[in-house]
Amino acid sequence: MYSREAAVRYADQWWNGRNPAYPSFDVDCTNYISQCLRAGGAPMYGYPNRGKGWWLQGGTWSFSWSVSHSLHWYVAGSKKGLTAKKVSSPYELDLGDLIFYDFQGDGRYDHSTIVTAKDINGAPLVNAHTYDAYHRTWDYKDSYAWRESAQYAFFKINDNFS
Repeated sequence: MYSREAAVRYADQWWNGRNPAYPSFDVDCTNYISQCLRAGGAPMYGYPNRGKGWWLQGGTWSFSWSVSHSLHWYVAGSKKGLTAKKVSSPYELDLGDLIFYDFQGDGRYDHSTIVTAKDINGAPLVNAHTYDAYHRTWDYKDSYAWRESAQYAFFKINDNFS
């Protein structure tokens, strides 16, 4: 069972720091999101194949643990363990759900965030790493990386794991 509360609690605790129990990367957004998912109870599988599953073990990790595009690819197609449903609107997301960002609009997801709060209109607020963010507006339109061609992918994490 996915504990959204535990995932958000972790996200809020570590939004501007690095948990020494995990590796840290220069581009750390997806590693941080993976840690949040893990704190929420998401099961890992696929070790030792770095191109399969979602996992961190023995000093190494899957691509989906640490790369935005790979985590997007993983949650979009996973039928085992950590699974999610793609939705069309950010307003369909709950706390602990994920947003992926393709800032160039080229089909490659560059960034990932976790929903940690909602504003007074019900729009998601997100936490992120790399450029650490706490309860930031979900659309990132104030970011230097944002472009008019930006695309988003919204995923509701399934509460029950198979």
